Amino acid sequence: MPSGLPENPYNANAWIIGEPVIGDGTWIGAFTLIDGSGGLTIGAGCDISSGVHIYTHSSAMRCVSGRRYPTVDREPVTIGDRVFIGANAVINMGVTIGDESIIGAGAVVTRDVPARSVAVGVPARVVGRVDLSDPAAPTTSPL
Repeated sequence: MPSGLPENPYNANAWIIGEPVIGDGTWIGAFTLIDGSGGLTIGAGCDISSGVHIYTHSSAMRCVSGRRYPTVDREPVTIGDRVFIGANAVINMGVTIGDESIIGAGAVVTRDVPARSVAVGVPARVVGRVDLSDPAAPTTSPL
């Protein structure tokens, strides 16, 4: 493992900081950044594609205030069970993503996503629903 990178039992090429709670069967792709410093729960059976960034902190106000605002803000992130997060998506602090949702590649999630939703874009918007009525052939449908 390259020096300076923390241990990662999920993928040697991912950076996991803090102490996130990660459910059984979750897969984490290479070149991801998983920030558990503000509290992070990732459910069971999730697929987190390569290049995803999950943030539980923001230093934006500290930076733009010239450090007059001395705090790094932190809010927990919760990702439900069996959530798929596409390549290079960004999940911002304070967000909850419901069970069995799909986050599209490159999406920037700035607010909560309900269970069984398809969210895409910048900022991410819910554009469809995940239909699991036929477990052998799940589909997505527009809203």
